[in-house]
Amino acid sequence: MKKILKIIIICLAIILTVAIAVFCFYFVGSVKISKNITWGVDFSQMQAQTLGLDWKETFLAIINDLGAKNIKIHTQWDWVEGKKGDFYFDDIDWQLAKAKDNNVKIIYVLGMKSGRWPECHIPVWASNLSEQEQKDAILNYIKQVVQKYKDNNIITYWQVENEPLFHFGKCPSWYYKDDSFLKQEVALVKSLDLSRKVIVSDSGEGSSWFGVAKVGDIVGTTMYREAWMHISESFGFSYKYLFSPIYYSRKALLVKKIFGKDVMCIELQAEPWVSKPFYNVSIIEQTKTMDPKIFQQNVNFAKATGLDKFYFWGVEWWYWMKTVQNQPQIWNEAKNLFK
Repeated sequence: MKKILKIIIICLAIILTVAIAVFCFYFVGSVKISKNITWGVDFSQMQAQTLGLDWKETFLAIINDLGAKNIKIHTQWDWVEGKKGDFYFDDIDWQLAKAKDNNVKIIYVLGMKSGRWPECHIPVWASNLSEQEQKDAILNYIKQVVQKYKDNNIITYWQVENEPLFHFGKCPSWYYKDDSFLKQEVALVKSLDLSRKVIVSDSGEGSSWFGVAKVGDIVGTTMYREAWMHISESFGFSYKYLFSPIYYSRKALLVKKIFGKDVMCIELQAEPWVSKPFYNVSIIEQTKTMDPKIFQQNVNFAKATGLDKFYFWGVEWWYWMKTVQNQPQIWNEAKNLFK
């Protein structure tokens, strides 16, 4: 009995030691703030239109008034190929042309899960295809995009899918089985364009990043301080992440040491996250999870991670607040970062 008790005590001591070591590694300490931080924004034409904005006016304001020189554009398969084999690139052509006119660098998101709800943007004509037929259609879509734009030098990176290994959004049942199709997509992009690195993104808070680090050239991470948890369609709750900046720094260090890959934040929280789409709730409710003070706190938090590239999530909302709600504070605050 004493021998068994001794073994149990030793095991508990080992577990406690490991737990303390892991806690200290991920939660204790600080890093040097980068002196050369790149600030950018994520832009979704769909999101601008959903807010009732003129999306072209919004895009130009982001460049000319806000002063952003780095933009990640979220394009949608269901918009580009609304009819099978009929590709509509006019709106993307316009965005890339305006970016080129103003020396703006672009991250271009490829694939079916390209960001903004419902995350996976599958055309109606492809929704009832078999798994293999859907995969073939996605690969063909990616091929068409890369072949069309690979000679456009304002595109600095391709991003293949958006958080493809993180279970979030309304996607086909096969999508999260494993990473084999993601590897296929990345291999296709590389076979068509060897000149650019490929970003593969993952949840900053719900993943180790190891899965995407095995596949892409660069790991893209999200950075959220507060989120909404849906228990059902009508019930849920808001919660805050307790991670410190060092949590992101140390994870990036591991990715660099183990995989030799760099990490950038391609989605920094800068808009409300509430129970419903925020344009369906009051301004008071919206500002509980995002206002100028919270925005500045998130900026300071991001700096303290030691990462040097950040793309804000929510620029369409800033412009909506500025032009529709006459509350330009966050827009004006962000302008100082882009100077």
